[in-house]
Amino acid sequence: MTASQTPTPAEELRVVGLRVTAARVALLEAVRAGDHLGVEAIASGVRDRVGHVSLQAVYEGLHALAAAGLIRRLEPPGSPALYEGRVGDNHHHLVCRSCGTVADVDCAVGHAPCLTASDDRGFAVDEAEVIYWGLCPDCSAARSS
Repeated sequence: MTASQTPTPAEELRVVGLRVTAARVALLEAVRAGDHLGVEAIASGVRDRVGHVSLQAVYEGLHALAAAGLIRRLEPPGSPALYEGRVGDNHHHLVCRSCGTVADVDCAVGHAPCLTASDDRGFAVDEAEVIYWGLCPDCSAARSS
């Protein structure tokens, strides 16, 4: 593989030390093909690719992929966990208070960790997670009509 080629999901799994299985490849592909998906939607996408897979296997696979840094788990307060394939860039999220739509937003200011804590209390901060709350354009339009 040359430097310009994108690694396959199987190669990415190997690089992080995970065993390559059809279910794990399908999980990675399903998360990356979606947009802030919940577990049920991911499980459906995996089943479309490989047939039957238990919900427990989906949860375990998502945990392993997130721990390895291949996907990101997002947990907006009051919502079930969502997963995305955009990792490594410390981006943030917009969440609609009405319909729950989630959208990516690039870092608020400067370089990672984007926000400097007023008092880091001795922590070595390497990431800031910011969630902006409001109404998406569709819900704003519906509310004003």
